[in-house]
Amino acid sequence: MTSSFAPDSLVLNRKLPLWYQVSQSLRASILGRSPDASLRLPTEEQLAGHFGVSVLTMRQALKELEEEGLITRHRRRGTFIDPAARRASPVRLLGSIDAIVAQQSGEHTTILGHGPEPVPGDLAAYFPQCPQVVTYRRLRRDGENGEPTNWAHNTVRPEVAERIDLADLERWPMTKVLRDAVGVDIGRITDTVEARLADPVTAELLQVPLLSPILHYTGIAYDGAGQVVDVARIHYRGDRFAFSVTVEAR
Repeated sequence: MTSSFAPDSLVLNRKLPLWYQVSQSLRASILGRSPDASLRLPTEEQLAGHFGVSVLTMRQALKELEEEGLITRHRRRGTFIDPAARRASPVRLLGSIDAIVAQQSGEHTTILGHGPEPVPGDLAAYFPQCPQVVTYRRLRRDGENGEPTNWAHNTVRPEVAERIDLADLERWPMTKVLRDAVGVDIGRITDTVEARLADPVTAELLQVPLLSPILHYTGIAYDGAGQVVDVARIHYRGDRFAFSVTVEAR
């Protein structure tokens, strides 16, 4: 049985254009829809009432989604989601190193840059008595010339970075490189996922509008002795990923 399409609610920010906020919220709802959701959207009036905006603002938001190819609009028939609109892939935190490695993987990885840097102030607590760290920036795509899906910024202890082969980073996620290629005994990883707005760097790399929603993942990897060896910060496109957590009841 097909369920009706229900867009998420939205708290509007008066500093941004209303049509843009509505279009981005509706965009995320379309790409994050359940597999059995109806492809037919509510009417313009119903959507305007749901978001608390005028019908004119709603039409402008729908026009943006139509130009993007996510919806089609038919006179007298209504507005429909394009069946080809890709649903979001979940970011799953399942509690194992292998699950994290699988989540960080991508079809094609490009190294944007790497090198030593002073320890950033917000990471100083993780690298005590360590004047410098080595950072790695990488972009992942769906295939060599495909759409960008996420970009990663890793901060690694220098003595560990000395043993990292860049060729491995083009094939594998950092966690796998540290564990399987460098031989680091990873004891645990602490994960945090939060919603953010795309800054200029992220917007350009992921080819999304400035201030559009993204998922920001931070993973802090500790070795067996409890020392931080890597801080990974990964920026996922909000229209391609969703946050999912599995909790075992027993």
